[in-house]
Amino acid sequence: MPFTVAEIAERVAGTAKGETQRIITGANTIENAGPGDLAFAANRKALEAAKASQAGCILVPQAFEERLPAATIRVADPRAAFAKMLESIYPRKRAVAGIHPSAVIAESAQVGRNVSVGAHACIGENSRIGEGSQIGPGCVLSDNVAVGAGSTLHAQVTIYDKVTIGARAIIHAGVVIGADGFGFALVGDHYEKFPQVGTVEIGDDVEIGANCCIDRAALGVTRIGDGTKLDNLVHVAHNCVLGKHVAVAAQTGFSGSVTVGDYAVIGSSKDRQGALFAGLPLSDRLRREHLEPWRGLYVVDLRSGNIVHWLRLEGVSGEIYNVEALPGVRRPGALDFETEQVQQSVTIGPAPLSRDG
Repeated sequence: MPFTVAEIAERVAGTAKGETQRIITGANTIENAGPGDLAFAANRKALEAAKASQAGCILVPQAFEERLPAATIRVADPRAAFAKMLESIYPRKRAVAGIHPSAVIAESAQVGRNVSVGAHACIGENSRIGEGSQIGPGCVLSDNVAVGAGSTLHAQVTIYDKVTIGARAIIHAGVVIGADGFGFALVGDHYEKFPQVGTVEIGDDVEIGANCCIDRAALGVTRIGDGTKLDNLVHVAHNCVLGKHVAVAAQTGFSGSVTVGDYAVIGSSKDRQGALFAGLPLSDRLRREHLEPWRGLYVVDLRSGNIVHWLRLEGVSGEIYNVEALPGVRRPGALDFETEQVQQSVTIGPAPLSRDG
């Protein structure tokens, strides 16, 4: 969809400079953008590249004052403004509301208004599909599943019994939610299955990448908080609790009953060993069995990427650990260990070989 530079500036609450009536019809990287494209420059390297860019309009930080060949729009956050405009320039294709003749829907299922159900999709007994949702081709929703309004399930998503999905969720192809957790008991010379009778609850505005698996709880709930984003090929085992607005990179695996706090950012499995805990009251959630593997670790400030604390773990009453920064490396404001409350999201990982490393 085309926009003038002036119209883009209005949409992103920015200040335009240069040819404000230029028509923008696409978007691209700062290096590859052409005269009809929008681009953004959010750091020093990109701003240097912007001087030679062929882009028709470039989103830049508020403090940027230099003149560029392209029109510029100064904004508080160029990347966020660019993402917002991508949605407008390339509006997402919406499926036409209606039920494909080959879909199979149980008589007791409730399908809201303006819902699209694709070819060969199956919706089980007593399941509920919220208004404006899209159920892609080949999806299987078992009995007693609830999908919130405005959610999108892409092709071949499988949702087991009694799973709840919030509003505006985006679930990509091949995702499986609610399969049994890995629970077995060794009885004599063989394993017997431990029945997995819990469920899964997915919050609002969650996005789950292709081929992720989220297991149902053995007892109780496996929970994914509002706004959390999972990359492709993430496995969340039974009884895990991921907080709100957590971001998880591809090929990360969470073993059973791991808890992750709000706003944590977690890399792939090759970058970490064990569970990560962020944004949680230490005295309430981090007990000995969680912290013991982490002796000699560092804490990383997610906003800056800097190491802000080295840790020394000391037992308290045999169960709860105090986490104390070693002298000389504390950066005030990142954590407040005196009150045992994480003040902003952090992640923990294996310590480097030296404090300089």
